[in-house]
Parts: sequence; structure tokens; C-alpha cells
Amino acid sequence: MILDRLGVTLPILQAPMAGVSSPAMAAAVSNAGGLGALGIGAAGVAGARTMIDQTRERTSQPFNVNLFVHAPARRNPAQDAAWIDHWRPEFARFGATPPARLDEIYTSFLTDDAMFAMLLDARPAVVSFHFGLPDAARITALRDAGATLLATATNLDEARAAQAAGVHAVVAQGWEAGGHRGMFDPDAPDDRLGTLALVRLCVRQTGLPVIAAGGIMDGAGIDAALALGAAAAQLGSAYIATDESLADAGYRATLAGPAAHHTTMTRTVSGRPARCLANRFTAAQGFAPDAIPDYPVAYDLGKALNAAAKAAGEPGYGAQWAGQGAPLCRNLPAAALTRTLAAEMRSIPAG
Repeated sequence: MILDRLGVTLPILQAPMAGVSSPAMAAAVSNAGGLGALGIGAAGVAGARTMIDQTRERTSQPFNVNLFVHAPARRNPAQDAAWIDHWRPEFARFGATPPARLDEIYTSFLTDDAMFAMLLDARPAVVSFHFGLPDAARITALRDAGATLLATATNLDEARAAQAAGVHAVVAQGWEAGGHRGMFDPDAPDDRLGTLALVRLCVRQTGLPVIAAGGIMDGAGIDAALALGAAAAQLGSAYIATDESLADAGYRATLAGPAAHHTTMTRTVSGRPARCLANRFTAAQGFAPDAIPDYPVAYDLGKALNAAAKAAGEPGYGAQWAGQGAPLCRNLPAAALTRTLAAEMRSIPAG
């Protein structure tokens, strides 16, 4: 059973939220019987190794490290310049100037040899992929190093590709989920499958264990996912308000307010579709398909604008990712939340 392979006693996975999940959060969840997680795709090699080491100082239990496996950005200097000029007035509102140029701020695991080497040396128990799949050589090497491999899928074709690639389980990410859509090609048509339908399709039509993700916030939601045939549930938004979360005060305040009831899918913040709490940044819509630079180039500007706005006391330009279940968030320590989720469930499957 996949729970045995993951080394957990509870069918509860904490989502690997880059910029929100912390070593303290991951360790707390793992120590409580679930699977904690780190989002290392934005950390760089040295930062990722530090996060892994800090988590191991807090727990001897398995935890998940998550990688971005996106296609490298297609660079277009004219597009970048136009995007910078579009947001120049917003920077000026905060007494700031936009960056002179935009950079590809995250290296995809597709090409990051240094990150690959670090993982083979660190040997994390669980490695997961978001936005796509690495090549066969990397998957084989990670498997041979003892890692259990997970991959996000937003449709059945992606789930089948993960199965063919040799991962051990698929994370079926429904349209309800917060943060970045894990779709392999952000420009491809998106059927926007909800968690319920996607989980059932993956259970019935792939041979992989399925982990349900999207809109699950409590024990009843986990029970529902298990009833559909999922082996476990992955929760992200549920952990944003925990004590160990890295979410800042503005993020937490927005999560606790009316905006939690009005999440929206947007490419404006980062260049890839992502579900965010309604804020000043998400209100900017209606851009032509070719206006927004590729991920993560657009995110370079988004982060700069957020920094300028925060310095002026305006929190409404942050990447305040959250799913449609956001109003159900609870302010608890991560371990207490994990135990509460387990207590709310009707039953916990063996293995």
C-alpha cells in the first residue's frame, strides 16, 4: 500500500507550498503521522539542502520534497519590456521603479543538474514533481536511491504520462486547488476537472495509487476522497494559517477576510495559472494571451511589485495562493491540525 511506502500512519499529506511550508511545518506534520512537505523549487540548491537538513533536525520521519519541472521560459525581450511598462504606474504609486529587466528566477528540474546531484546525495524519502516530469534517467536514479516518487496531474493524460514514467503515485489536483495548476503545458486547453471527477477518473483508468488534492480542508473531505478510491488526501490551504506557516501578516489577514470566499485563477502574478485570494493583483485581468511573459519570468516582476507595495504598507500584491476551501482554514499548530483532521475522519485505512 502507498501509505506504507510513504512511511505514514495517516492518509494526510501536507502540500509542498513554496514560500509557505517550512521545515518546522513539515516536521510537525510528519511527527503527527502525516507526510510533511517542503517546496524546494524556488529555494536554489543551497537553500533546498538547508531546508532538508533543518527538517531532519526536527524529525526522523519521512517527508516530501517538491520540485518544479516546468518547460524553460521562452524569452521575448519586447514582451518583457511591454510587461514592465504596463506595471510602471503601479510601482510609481508606491514610490518605486520596476526592474530594468526580468529574469528567469527559478531553474527547472529538467535542466538543474546541481539540484539533481544534491538530491542523490541527500536521499529524501519522497520526491514529488509539479508542472511536468523529469527525464527517464533522473526518475530511474531517484528510484534507485530509494525515493518514493509522486507527480501532480490535472487530467487523465497527465496521470497516464506519470504512470508510464514510473512514478509511484499521482497527486490528482482538481480545479478547486490553491496555488499553481500543475498542468504540464499551461497553454494547452484545460478541462478544469474538479477534484471529485479527476480522482475517480484516475482511480478507474490508471493503475497508480491516487492522492486527492483540491478543496479538502477537514476530515469529512478526506473521507470523501477515500470513498472515491483515493489512497490519501493532500491539503495545502488548510495549513496556511498554522503557526509554522511562512505566510506573512498580510497574507493571513486576507485569508481570514472576505477575499477567502472569492479566490480566482490568474496568470497575472506569475505567468502560470494559479488560484489566489482576491486582492489588488488578481483584479488585473483581461490581458491578451501573449501579453504575459512565461513563468517564471513574469513572477520576477510580480515579486518586485509585491516588495514595493509591502514596503509602502500595501499587502494586496502578494502571491496569496489559496484554494476554494479557504474559508474553512483553522488557526492551529500544524501537528494539532493534523491530529484534528485524523479525529474528524470516520476511519483510517490500514496501510
